[in-house]
Amino acid sequence: MGLGMKMGLEMGMGIRMGMEMGIEDGDGVGDDEDGKGVGDGDEDRDRVGGKDGDEDKHDYCIIGAGPSGLQMAYFLQQAGRDYVVFERGHAPGSFFALYPRHRKLISINKQYTGKSNSEFNLPHAWNPLMVRYLEDFAALLELRVQYNTAIIHVTLDADPQAWNGHYFVLTDQNRQKYKCSSLLVATGTWVPNVVNFPGSEYVEGYETVSINPEDFAGQTVLILGRGNSAFETAENILGVTNFIHMVSRSRVRLSWATHYVGDLRAINNGLLDTYQLKSLDGLLEGDLEDLAIVKDKKGKLHITLRYYLENRNTSAGIDSITLPQDELDNFATRAPYDRVIRCLGWKFDFAIYNRSLRLMPGKGNKNKYPQIKPNYESRGTRGLFILGTASHSVDFRKSAGGFIHGFRYTTRAVHRLLENRHHGVPWPSTVYPITQLTNSIIKRVNEASGLYQMFSVLADIILLRENATAFEYLEEYPVGVLAELETQTGRKAANGLFVIIMEYGRNFSGADKDVFYYNRAVGEAQHAWQSNFLHPVIYYYKRLPTEREMRFRPPDWPLPRPDAIHHIVEDFLTDWTAPNAHILPLRRFLENCLGTDLRNFFAESCFLFAFTRQKLPPFCQQGYVRMQGLVGTRRLQGHAMEAGLLENYTVTDFTGDRLLSSHQGSQDQLLQDHAMPVRPLQHVVNAKDEL
Repeated sequence: MGLGMKMGLEMGMGIRMGMEMGIEDGDGVGDDEDGKGVGDGDEDRDRVGGKDGDEDKHDYCIIGAGPSGLQMAYFLQQAGRDYVVFERGHAPGSFFALYPRHRKLISINKQYTGKSNSEFNLPHAWNPLMVRYLEDFAALLELRVQYNTAIIHVTLDADPQAWNGHYFVLTDQNRQKYKCSSLLVATGTWVPNVVNFPGSEYVEGYETVSINPEDFAGQTVLILGRGNSAFETAENILGVTNFIHMVSRSRVRLSWATHYVGDLRAINNGLLDTYQLKSLDGLLEGDLEDLAIVKDKKGKLHITLRYYLENRNTSAGIDSITLPQDELDNFATRAPYDRVIRCLGWKFDFAIYNRSLRLMPGKGNKNKYPQIKPNYESRGTRGLFILGTASHSVDFRKSAGGFIHGFRYTTRAVHRLLENRHHGVPWPSTVYPITQLTNSIIKRVNEASGLYQMFSVLADIILLRENATAFEYLEEYPVGVLAELETQTGRKAANGLFVIIMEYGRNFSGADKDVFYYNRAVGEAQHAWQSNFLHPVIYYYKRLPTEREMRFRPPDWPLPRPDAIHHIVEDFLTDWTAPNAHILPLRRFLENCLGTDLRNFFAESCFLFAFTRQKLPPFCQQGYVRMQGLVGTRRLQGHAMEAGLLENYTVTDFTGDRLLSSHQGSQDQLLQDHAMPVRPLQHVVNAKDEL
């Protein structure tokens, strides 16, 4: 097994599918009506249909053996569930075998980060592996993938015995039918976006146009679109064409200004140089539906407006068509073009789904994705989940859910939701004593790849136990369904909770933002709330927010207004471990929320507190009182005294030159009236400065 395969399997086993190709793709928040929750008995628990002797009936059907489909298959197989994956191609990841056409990735891949922590390194390696890995992953793990099976129709079959009142019936190209209780769609967005206008038959598509630059030598080219596929195409032929014009309805949005990875990436933006530095190429804005293309006798393509074409005399020849330059002699696109190329991205294939599923396109600029809830379930049909790129409507233009380095985490979240809903397996969690609260948060914000990549979408949840003596830690939960946390996870939130999430500054992202302005960074802890770059934010709620509060939260807020909120100040190294700038303000915030002391103390301090306080700090209650703690050594004692955390009570001999060991000092010597300056009150004050 090669090193790449070994690394890939480790990430796969650790629920890390780390591939992303540079393909464009396309936040809907609303009510989630999940019905029953998870009860203590089987009668209160939703159940999927089990095997009944029918070979073509499964609990879970997955359409698509791309990254998210295989990842979900892995989870289901590890959990021992009944599933099958349908893949139309002869191998997994067939889309990525073709695209991007010019084999140029937009992924950021840092092989070295200076750290060995794999969880920390993962956010900086978006695409460490390629298509070959998908094949090896599926084969080595023996995932149940049925290749060369194109699902051409999906409908519902009502059945009162089904857990949701229906089964999904899938039909393949051979008219073979399959029945399943839950349907997981991981087909991505692969249908080309096409704009129809007069003359659109002369337009070549990104999916079929030549990728050989020599085919464009000496030609004049018009590209429709302004995303990464359009600029990728332009970059490929930039050096051989006469000039390239690019037209689209919207302005260019640069990813480093919007902080959205789907916008134009620097690797493809060479045409911006040739445009702004006046090297013939150029960008134009216009509605493509208002255009028309006319082909002359020499095969040249002329741009006109639909208005002129529709109002011409239909009996007249093509030479009688009015062109914009006939009225405006400096019209921008008056020069004829040799080729027009469409690069408008992709959309979801709705054609195979029967109307009974009520799988509807999103609204506005999300219409290329199906409408889904924040838990990635279809708004129209219970039990139908959308995975991978097609699930991007939840965080479109906000986070990375449409890309592999993002949906590798949301796919895992969907599996955890399914495990709880159908099999009574609660969301994974770990219980810690309250004294570990600060450390747990600091550890996660410094290494959690899911929070880092799916900022403002996935969050860590801390559920407080009664009297705040302990807490339960849940990782990477979809914040859009925070109101349904108890139902979705099987965990209780009766005593308040903290939500840890990553955010950019409110006014730091946008196509018109100057992200390089002077003094853009914030370094002082007291101004942490003004941080611009990605940084951790902790929300505190005394109770779980309601669905109404989620629906009417402030604009651009991922969560409703909390009872308290804390920003950890942004850090140039994204290393939030500074004792004074990061840890101390966080600890004091947590202490104010809980009304308790979260510091750690030496046994001597706990002993003094027992005589001077009515209530011991949790650390003393859970450690010192139970006779637990760090075993003292001379080295540790010496370090504490040097740091001023302990008084020097060392007994010396009468000359003051050496220590008296337990063997050397007799009982009489220990009872001698030595001068031992004890200042208990001063010591208590010093203890407050401990971190």
